[in-house]
Amino acid sequence: MNFRHLKREPPEHRRGQDGQSQTAAVGSPRLQTFWQWGLMVILSIALILGLQAVKLPAALLLGPMVAAICMGIGGATIRVPRIPYRGAQAVIGCLIASAITSTILSSLVADWPLFGGVVLATLAASSVLGWMMSRWRVLPGTTGVWGSSPGAATAMVVMAEAFGADARLVAFMQYVRVVCVAVVASLIARFLMPMPPEIEPGQIDAGTATETGIIWFPQIQPAAFAATLVLVLIGAYIGHRSRLPAGPMLVPMAIGAVLHLTGLIDIQLPEWLLAPAYALLGWHIGLGFTKPVLLHAMRGLPQILLSVAILMGFCGALAFLLTRLLGIDPLSAYLATSPGGMDSIAIIAASTKVDLSFVMALQTMRFLLVLLLGPMIARFVARVVTRRQSS
Repeated sequence: MNFRHLKREPPEHRRGQDGQSQTAAVGSPRLQTFWQWGLMVILSIALILGLQAVKLPAALLLGPMVAAICMGIGGATIRVPRIPYRGAQAVIGCLIASAITSTILSSLVADWPLFGGVVLATLAASSVLGWMMSRWRVLPGTTGVWGSSPGAATAMVVMAEAFGADARLVAFMQYVRVVCVAVVASLIARFLMPMPPEIEPGQIDAGTATETGIIWFPQIQPAAFAATLVLVLIGAYIGHRSRLPAGPMLVPMAIGAVLHLTGLIDIQLPEWLLAPAYALLGWHIGLGFTKPVLLHAMRGLPQILLSVAILMGFCGALAFLLTRLLGIDPLSAYLATSPGGMDSIAIIAASTKVDLSFVMALQTMRFLLVLLLGPMIARFVARVVTRRQSS
């Protein structure tokens, strides 16, 4: 499946009655875009149905993501438009906000030293892995340092480019980790929770196949749903204008959590609204895997995958620690400590019978600490590696 010939082929011409040369419709860029989107949508639907047949959680995310990876490697030129993608992020932010309760907040306050230690340990492990990859020259320069950061992918790519690292390889490492964590977390959720939770009318579901299938049109309250849409639109706009990394998701999440905890709003997200948001997120991740970047990173791909596996194993050990010390169920602890994208983990957690508020509280804490400390740690390690290599 290769789409690059569509760009290289000269447009077909035909003579009209006026003797003018006219471009055939088949060569128009608009038609090329249409066919690429159509093929990706069809492939996504086929993969979603297949994943739902085996009852894999988050099929509505993983199906489009795998389809987009195939399209990206095949040379597709399409990209997810920015405005719909921001809206999808805002929907996921509202999904997280609807799960945050006062109970989990009090738990975080009571046990903040332990949670902070878990997050800092993850940061330390990722920094050591990045330092080792740069020292052993698995990747050029300080690319491994920035690419190993467990979160805040956009901020790390921008910082890495400013520091002279290869931004393409940093983005590739970040997305490889996100995909690996999403797939493994879905498989673990599938086998630890073989039966999906029962869905009540109006309850949020994230792509779980039930005995009667997905409830696409649950009962909703018009006023509450309208308020949710306003929160999505305003939150996405403010988040974009704030220039925060993942702002279109974080701002609606913060505002929605406050409104939800105070009882001022009842967040309603029907499946027909969640499904396009999951698809847009999956397409955005998958289309980042282009053939040139993959060929560029092929030499270090085994080491990249090994570093991802080591970091995931380390986070699994931290999850075991949370299970033994706090009595958290294993699946909730694993999803809470997983070093993947916060949005994809939210979708997987919402697809399974876990403590979503606990998972997202710890994920949010890690994201914020990575955002605050990650660039400083990466710059420090990068300077050490650069001085060592120059000497």
